Amino acid sequence: MAALLCAAVGCRPFEYYRAPTSLGSDAGAALPTLRQPAPTEKSRVSLPAYRIEPPDLLQLEMLKTVPLPPYYLESYDVLEIHVVGTLLDQPIDGYYLIDAEGMIELGAAYGKLRIVGLTVEQARAAITSHLRQVLAQPEVSVSLARMAAAAVLSGIYLVGHDGSINLREFGIVRVAGLTLPEARDRVEKHLSQFFDSPRVSLDIAGYNSKVFYVITEGANLGDSVVRMPVTGNETVLDAVAQIGGISRLSSKTVFIARPGPNHLACEQVLPVDWDAVLNGVTTTNYQLLPGDRVFIVEDPLVAGEIGLAKTIGPLERIFGIVGLGSSATRAMQTLGRGYNQRRG
Repeated sequence: MAALLCAAVGCRPFEYYRAPTSLGSDAGAALPTLRQPAPTEKSRVSLPAYRIEPPDLLQLEMLKTVPLPPYYLESYDVLEIHVVGTLLDQPIDGYYLIDAEGMIELGAAYGKLRIVGLTVEQARAAITSHLRQVLAQPEVSVSLARMAAAAVLSGIYLVGHDGSINLREFGIVRVAGLTLPEARDRVEKHLSQFFDSPRVSLDIAGYNSKVFYVITEGANLGDSVVRMPVTGNETVLDAVAQIGGISRLSSKTVFIARPGPNHLACEQVLPVDWDAVLNGVTTTNYQLLPGDRVFIVEDPLVAGEIGLAKTIGPLERIFGIVGLGSSATRAMQTLGRGYNQRRG
């Protein structure tokens, strides 16, 4: 009786998701269940907030970069300089780049001076002192227009195997398991060690951690597995289209094997009516979720033919070798008799 009961209620496909509500104070009470059909082409659902995991790619852009004082100027920083009292044909009014040698070029009439390693105020004093060699009473205004470090900080970052991104000279920030807003807040908090109220823009540049698989049985020639990223909108038809369609080794039997939650011992199996999907019936053109396996079953006739060929192939080669050896032996014997007859 126990064996019959296990056979009757054991692992089997089911058609609905179970979405239990959070546990209340009475842990022994039955949990209410929300039954919802699997999403399809015409009834797509929005996936949960994307959780960053290795090896995702993140696009980071610095929106506000005001360094904490005191800031010492570095090569490739850009200064905004305005000077009153310059020569009529040689104004100093605009943006000036600190070159690789730490020098700034003020113009042909004023020359260059070294300001790397100075604060902005010290740079203003140094420029004023330098211009007094040419001008009578220059009035100098200097401000930091762009930090070279901010340009280096912006870019695409790979989430490493330890779940962190390397911000180069600004250290390492762990972002695995976080949503985009959470990761942005953590990066801004980390950069606040170097900047005054930093603001960053963070987005996903490569969806590499959430994937589904398309598995094609190879009809005794080896199965094919293709790994594809989930962007939130793919259906079974999209998946098959991305692998170039159903091969000549496959049948029209297609289904989705969907891993169940950790507390369930059974997977979810969703059969796909492939002919109906091709004819515009979207009932079984399911939306794909992370971890899904789209399984395309082999054609049994083709698999049987290939299996038979693989079985009798070695015998054919053995018989072929034996037949070739017999033919060669007979030919040599015949050649010997003819040679003796001609000689006699």
